[in-house]
Amino acid sequence: MSLKGKHIGFGLTGSHCTYDAVVPQIEELVQLGAKVTPFVSHTVTSTNTRFGEGEDWVAKIVEITGNEAVDSIVKAEPFGPRTPLDCMVIAPITGNSISKFANAMTDSPVLMGAKATLRNEMPVVLGISTNDGLGLNGTNILRLMSTKNIYFIPFGQDDPVKKPNSLVARMTSLTETIEDAMNGKQHQPVLVERYLD
Repeated sequence: MSLKGKHIGFGLTGSHCTYDAVVPQIEELVQLGAKVTPFVSHTVTSTNTRFGEGEDWVAKIVEITGNEAVDSIVKAEPFGPRTPLDCMVIAPITGNSISKFANAMTDSPVLMGAKATLRNEMPVVLGISTNDGLGLNGTNILRLMSTKNIYFIPFGQDDPVKKPNSLVARMTSLTETIEDAMNGKQHQPVLVERYLD
């Protein structure tokens, strides 16, 4: 499936160490001709870490996409009936946001964008990055995996020795996952040896 002309929402949550892997995927979507609208959580915009300053990451994504960042729930609401998305991506999605999404808690622009997309019966693609994916958040991940119109970028343990519960998506599989999701299929295999990338 061609992504040319498709409107894709791209949400980022607070897994700051993953942004370097995600930004090239946003660039690829733009190069393929998709219209990409960035959605950012409050944590993304307001947190500075050793991986960079929040405002700089947002500015970079805005520059790549050519579209203003959706940084409030009010700005995200129109992406339901008025400005529907063909697909909503959340990558990275943290354990905190996974938990909220799985339990219908819509308290950020990113989750509002996902909720609006599901309401329109369009696909939501998740790229997980969480230290407790094989811990307490395991039940939330499985709940989302069994939910209609939710799809996962293939993921695996990023450091099974030092962080045995940690799971991270193989972000390089994002485009293929979106294409399959828009055809109603989960990209396979969904469980991969992430730490070998």
